[in-house]
Amino acid sequence: MANYLITGGAGFIGSHLAETLLKAGHRVRILDNFSTGRRENIKVIQMIAPQNLEIIEGDIRNRKACDQAVSGMDFVFHEAAQVSVPKSVNDPETTQEINIGGTLNILSAGKRAGIKRLVLASSTAIYGDSPNEKDSLKPKKEPLTPNPLSPYALSKLVGEYYCRLFSKVYDLPAVALRYFNVFGPRQDPNSEYAAVIPKFIERLLQDTPPVIYGDGKQSRDFVYVGDVVQANLKACLQTGIEGEVFNIASGRSYTLLQLLEHLKKILRSDQGPVFEPARLGDIRHSKADIRKARKLLGFQPETGFRQGLKTTIKMMKKTKGVR
Repeated sequence: MANYLITGGAGFIGSHLAETLLKAGHRVRILDNFSTGRRENIKVIQMIAPQNLEIIEGDIRNRKACDQAVSGMDFVFHEAAQVSVPKSVNDPETTQEINIGGTLNILSAGKRAGIKRLVLASSTAIYGDSPNEKDSLKPKKEPLTPNPLSPYALSKLVGEYYCRLFSKVYDLPAVALRYFNVFGPRQDPNSEYAAVIPKFIERLLQDTPPVIYGDGKQSRDFVYVGDVVQANLKACLQTGIEGEVFNIASGRSYTLLQLLEHLKKILRSDQGPVFEPARLGDIRHSKADIRKARKLLGFQPETGFRQGLKTTIKMMKKTKGVR
């Protein structure tokens, strides 16, 4: 049994991490300010092992809250962040305070507490776009020169650099995972931060046209949340990877139009999309090379795209009482 802190543990990925750890018999502490994290997620995981779950309502921008949360912990999963690209474009200052300042607070608290490992949730957004369409379609490899197109992407890149620095300078073992497009149950389709899959499902369940920003030919590497959880656990325990970054994805990509067709077939819907102008800061194509994660973490995605979509749809229907 070990002690784990999950910042942003009331959120989508954080709550799945908490659920898995509690089922394995570990003690879990969650630090969340509930600005985007959902109390409904806490209710779900509390039923597993309430005696092993502690909730601290606090903000990673507050140093005292970070010290309180990290104290006595063995490992930290740092999921808390401002994750909206459009919001980062409109409010870069707050994005910096949360994603850079907050990450530095957690790392510094971890150094003082002597934790064994910190795993940072980073993002594919740090890669940006390649100069031409042909190059942008190639799988992204970790050594690729970053080209952030939004304050959000830049903030995640800075977080990676801080993890590397703390690993080398302060002897705090830290690893960064570059998430590609994570999906699965508990993504809130009504949030401004929500990814495309729950938004599409929500619209199709309501028999209304899904909204596509751009021409729909932009592509994404979608990875199921259960696979992301396993990647985090492996990154937490694997030795000899301090300061490294890893792509966490499926290694396959689908255009938004292809995604919509998959969802329409599963839901037996004939709704077509509504097209809106492309959003500032969005990248055109995203596909991961995951060989490094396979080799050094033993990471292997296990949930197929269509199966992941079916599971997500089933849970969204259950939540809404739809048959």
